[in-house]
Amino acid sequence: MRRARGFTLIEVLVAMAVFAVAAMAVLNATGQHVNSLGALEEKTFAAMVADNELALFTLEGKVPTSAKNGKSELAGRTWFWTIQPVPTVDNALKAVDVIVWQNEEKTNQLLSVRTYVPNG
Repeated sequence: MRRARGFTLIEVLVAMAVFAVAAMAVLNATGQHVNSLGALEEKTFAAMVADNELALFTLEGKVPTSAKNGKSELAGRTWFWTIQPVPTVDNALKAVDVIVWQNEEKTNQLLSVRTYVPNG
């Protein structure tokens, strides 16, 4: 009598368990990647808003003397920002922060960018 060729039930169950663990790891990594894409997109748009506001006040040639709040439209969303002058120890330069918020209540800061401009 010849012995039948093939896998035993135990071998099949072990192979399925290994595959299930590997599949769960791949699904978990994919889920984390998808979640991080949304945050990355939000930060990228916030950086664009900050850069636009920096460019606008640089082109105007006026360094703000007090905090200025506003909102911008970009990518179908409204972004809220604050331009805030920051004193420096060197009178020749002034620091200016642009802070981008997710909402008008300023409870979720997305990005803060600092630049230095000549004073006066």
